Amino acid sequence: MNDSIYLSIQNSPRFKELVRKREKFAWILSAIMLGLYSAFILLIAYGPHILGAKLSPGSSITWGIPIGIGLILSAFVLTGIYVKRANGEFDDLNRLILQEAKQ
Repeated sequence: MNDSIYLSIQNSPRFKELVRKREKFAWILSAIMLGLYSAFILLIAYGPHILGAKLSPGSSITWGIPIGIGLILSAFVLTGIYVKRANGEFDDLNRLILQEAKQ
């Protein structure tokens, strides 16, 4: 592509909308993950008795294990949410931007 196409894409209102939506969504998901991770670290620091409590009286598994696994799984879930939106709304906007630039 030549420079005029790049400039038309860069100046496109749809491109600016795409960048704004994508950045906002990424920051929201990052803040959620940071909040979950911070809560887990604070729980380790100030509530070790909660994480060290057994799931049931005869169990050797403590609450820390499922909570830690849940934290890891939440990263996968948030990634899946981003991918679903990226493959839908963001790709549709991207397609429109490219069509406008080729005209």
